Amino acid sequence: MTYREAILLGESILQKAKIVDAKNDAWLLLAMACRINHTYYYVHMDEEMSQEQIREYQALLSKRAERIPLQYIVGEQEFMGLKFRVNSNVLIPRQDTETLVEEALKVIEPGMRVLDMCTGSGCIIISILKNTTNVDGAACDISKQALNVAKENARLNGVFVDFERSDLFEHVDEMYDVIVSNPPYIRSDEIPLLMPEVSVFEPHEALDGSEDGLLFYRRIIKDCRANLKPQGRLLFEIGCDQGRQVSEMMQFAGFSDVHVIKDLAGNDRVVSGVFDSKEEKHV
Repeated sequence: MTYREAILLGESILQKAKIVDAKNDAWLLLAMACRINHTYYYVHMDEEMSQEQIREYQALLSKRAERIPLQYIVGEQEFMGLKFRVNSNVLIPRQDTETLVEEALKVIEPGMRVLDMCTGSGCIIISILKNTTNVDGAACDISKQALNVAKENARLNGVFVDFERSDLFEHVDEMYDVIVSNPPYIRSDEIPLLMPEVSVFEPHEALDGSEDGLLFYRRIIKDCRANLKPQGRLLFEIGCDQGRQVSEMMQFAGFSDVHVIKDLAGNDRVVSGVFDSKEEKHV
């Protein structure tokens, strides 16, 4: 089998498995199996592959045909121009979440302390620290396995993050100028309806926001006040239909300048607000 024939075979197999971008995935898996780049492929596309290469490529195709996410197979994902290791213990970083990082960068100044709640792969806090100077970063997650991935990503990207295993603010003692969070926000009954790559293979504890998808927003808005400095800012990633509800929760809890930011697709994606009062109203 030549490299050219392998691409065609892979594309056919993945199309039958209803993979959306079958051609691109077939190429990426071939590149991984054979350890080649585009230049090598175009020069050698009609040359025969070794039996070892064919076996490895077919094994990778079988995994992808089972709807295992491509990022879990190759073991990494790009986010904010950085590379992050990923596996089934963490959500795959998505471009939508870059909106949260970009909004946080607008308000973070040198000397500030930033907390990333529900950090997962660590992509949010690590991206923030890579794009700021003299900023202290901390991050929490309830999952020990997720924190292991996040710690590896911090090392790979050359930043120091104070990681803490914690059920939200349970083990958080410090005060922060900015708190960012991409919490679980999918409604429980919607998870089985998602594409198999998400519903079957991504960690449900990082997806499931309970019956209405808002459980973790309520908890974080209520509990963050003990760790957010006066005039500190809280920023959430949200589902595209949750902007009004999360905004109202923050306003009722004493946040001002609460506003919703859209992502590049024009969907509501981030809610941001400034903590003005320790008086709890109706969270």
